[in-house]
Amino acid sequence: MVEKIRIADLAKPILSDAQKGALAYGETLKFDFTENGVLSAARERTGLSDFGSNDFLERLNLLLDEWGSDKQLTRISLFGLFEKLVLYASNRLLIHDLLKRHPEILDVEIKAPIIVAGLPRSGTTHLLNLLAADQRMHSLPLWESYEPIPLPGEAMLEDGTDPRYQRCADQWQAMQVGSPFLAAMHPMNPDHIHEELELMGPDFASYNFEWLAMSPRWRAHYLSHDQTPHYEYMKNVLKILQWQRGNKRWVLKCPQHMEQLTILHKVFPDATIAITHRDPVGVIQSAITMQAYAQRIGRKKVEMQGLLDYWTVRIETLLQACVEDREKIPSEQSIDVPFTEFMANDMNMIEKIYAKANVELTENARSQLLRFIDEHPRGKHGQVVYDLEGDFGISQQELRKRFDFYLDKFQV
Repeated sequence: MVEKIRIADLAKPILSDAQKGALAYGETLKFDFTENGVLSAARERTGLSDFGSNDFLERLNLLLDEWGSDKQLTRISLFGLFEKLVLYASNRLLIHDLLKRHPEILDVEIKAPIIVAGLPRSGTTHLLNLLAADQRMHSLPLWESYEPIPLPGEAMLEDGTDPRYQRCADQWQAMQVGSPFLAAMHPMNPDHIHEELELMGPDFASYNFEWLAMSPRWRAHYLSHDQTPHYEYMKNVLKILQWQRGNKRWVLKCPQHMEQLTILHKVFPDATIAITHRDPVGVIQSAITMQAYAQRIGRKKVEMQGLLDYWTVRIETLLQACVEDREKIPSEQSIDVPFTEFMANDMNMIEKIYAKANVELTENARSQLLRFIDEHPRGKHGQVVYDLEGDFGISQQELRKRFDFYLDKFQV
């Protein structure tokens, strides 16, 4: 039986000892939340100094200024953001260094990937992880998305584990201690197949930063700039991974693609794009409940109304772009995936996607996919019970009115 999880203290959290300890620990941390602080830490971590083109500094400094001036962020949250920026800067150093030493990597071809686009919390994660169970495909596990290139001179651990994997596992363990319901909302274990937009991080790009902290200034910058260079950057990192691993077809996914469909198609012109569709109200209530739960450690006060306002506008903006651009993607290279249909019969939808992508669903592949379904039942880590009106003060019906333009277009 699936455990039902109701977070009754969402708006006014009752902190556990572990959460109180994390907040207290954060107050003891000393770090330099500036451009120099981030870049110096990255240089020290990698032993490298050449970041390549410095166009990223504008974007880095925007994030530093927006987050650094947010007085509601807790110290432990600000430190986590600092560490994320240092990781991205470190990865940028490593990527640039490797491409300088092996320019032939840029000649690697990313052929005919299958790319999932769709609203956050709309089945994209399950669809991607299911596709990735087919061992003929390349996919991007979380640990490798965080650190696509090993640190110089870093050896495997005594038991043969990659230290990058172990760091990701340790981070996941710590996250579960501080946020025990997180696994039920969004698993982040090292083997979890992740979004390739993480590979835009070293270029300090993508809408991913909005998920780390509400960032209206960053959102405005992102939406007003052409994302093509950042998609090309991400593609180059995929080339690095393929150069390291060997040639296979990629399966990828990211909700951001819904508002960048034409750019996605331009950068991956032979891709098959599967677009999931779900009632946006379900998406918003899921997303803001998860965000509110994280804010008990991330912010000094949980901003229930702020989350509702921010993510309602954000999802509306994303869907407007999708409605406008959907027909620009060739029908022979794209397929719409209704959430309810996919959840009712996921293998049937896989067959449709494979047919569109001209991939043979062999008996061996079918066996691998069915094994994944059997080993990953829905609600394995519990199922969160949502209460949009009780928690956020708005009914589903009222919120849904804003999305008639999308619901009517795709018959959600």
